[in-house]
Amino acid sequence: MIQLRAFILITLLMSASLQGAEMRSVEVEHHDGTYTMVSAVWFDATVDQVYVVFRDWDLSSDFSSAIVEAYDMEPDAQGRPQFYIRNRGCVLFFCKSFERQGYVEELPNKLLRAFANPETSDFHFSDESWEFVAEDGGTVVTYDLRMSPKFWIPPAIGPYLIKRKLKNDGGDAIHRIEAIARQVGHEPTGDE
Repeated sequence: MIQLRAFILITLLMSASLQGAEMRSVEVEHHDGTYTMVSAVWFDATVDQVYVVFRDWDLSSDFSSAIVEAYDMEPDAQGRPQFYIRNRGCVLFFCKSFERQGYVEELPNKLLRAFANPETSDFHFSDESWEFVAEDGGTVVTYDLRMSPKFWIPPAIGPYLIKRKLKNDGGDAIHRIEAIARQVGHEPTGDE
């Protein structure tokens, strides 16, 4: 009987510690070749921790299976930080690699905005923002994306499949983002 109680207690403790990241909402729309996505996610990590994960483009491939390569670039002529991302995605039998390169604007721990340069990207435009707000001991991140790809997407089924892929990939990534964010707060410093 004691072993059964211990097993139940351990199971309850493990499930409580695994809960964490929660997708609160996600909406994906398509109209005239433009895709928009707005989502809100609660992470069981501080704003500082979560912000670091989103701000460091090098970490993108650690939490998104669609990102093949990502890194921070030297600032542009105006002194704005820059980024590079190469994605690879498949929708049914249609697979495509596409790149985004652009600049970043930020209000540390509050707002992060990324704008793709159409001259060096596979998008007419790709603008995204993340807003960070402390809530219930964690962080709510509101994500807003507007993009118009330069590449062909099958018109009859493409928009539906892309919407589904954006929703599914986002859901898978939030738990990895949270795990990385929690690790950020527990990395040893030079003093330890």
